[in-house]
Amino acid sequence: MSEHLSGTPCRCALHARRLFTSGLLAGAASLALGREGVDVGRQSSFSKLVSADQIEQAAAAQYKQMRQQAAQQKALAGDDHPQLIRLRAIAKRIIPHTYEWNERARNWSWEVSLLGSKELNAFCMPGGKIAFYYGILQQLQLNDDEVAMIMGHESAHALREHARERMGKTAATKIGAGVLSQMLGLGNTGQTVLGMGGELLTLKFSREDESEADLIGIELAARAGYDPHAGVTLWNKMAQASKGAPPQFMSTHPSGPTRIHDIEVNLPKVQPLYQRAERPAQRFGPPKPANSSGT
Repeated sequence: MSEHLSGTPCRCALHARRLFTSGLLAGAASLALGREGVDVGRQSSFSKLVSADQIEQAAAAQYKQMRQQAAQQKALAGDDHPQLIRLRAIAKRIIPHTYEWNERARNWSWEVSLLGSKELNAFCMPGGKIAFYYGILQQLQLNDDEVAMIMGHESAHALREHARERMGKTAATKIGAGVLSQMLGLGNTGQTVLGMGGELLTLKFSREDESEADLIGIELAARAGYDPHAGVTLWNKMAQASKGAPPQFMSTHPSGPTRIHDIEVNLPKVQPLYQRAERPAQRFGPPKPANSSGT
């Protein structure tokens, strides 16, 4: 005791543990302070109740079927379509920044499709299966920054595994807590995915999921070199389009002043990322408006 008070370093086990713990806390704090961008908290534990591999396989099968049906109806854009080239160029810039949010994304077979429909809609299924409807590009006359906001938003749903979370919650409700341990131990989630797989194309997310996707989306877009302020102009356009009969996109993506406010509050967190990001070498334009000549 006298050595410690006199200035000689204390070597007792208790003090060593305190130093070790303090070091861990300081390290955690520095890591937390070191990360730039938005903070959306931890991923839901419900997603662990459903196999990621199985849900991604189910999504890939549905996506393939969707493309086949669209092709039969002559509603699937070919690889040389200018707007599909545009979408894939934007995706190429965004995808490398998704890995931080979900390590699985590094091994996903990312795909981008353009569907010939007037609907104002877009989505990204588990495993990085992206689809845009021509209508959302044409009717809203989206610039590249706004397209990047939508693509980042939809990709965020896949990265945060919101579909997997929803299925996990449904499995917990239907099957009951008494057998969850058996599910986890024996891997009997395949039946759950098989029974719910048909919902992947029409799945609606919670308001919390949508808020997460908004914020992650503006970060992904900013890191890819797209102006995050486009998140505000995008949702203003969506709000205008929702007057009267709300489009399909709005029915699954709640909008309003609160949503725009949340994006504006988080813009300072992603603006430095955008300022340092390499800008796209090529900019694209939207399709010609439906009431103009040409397609």
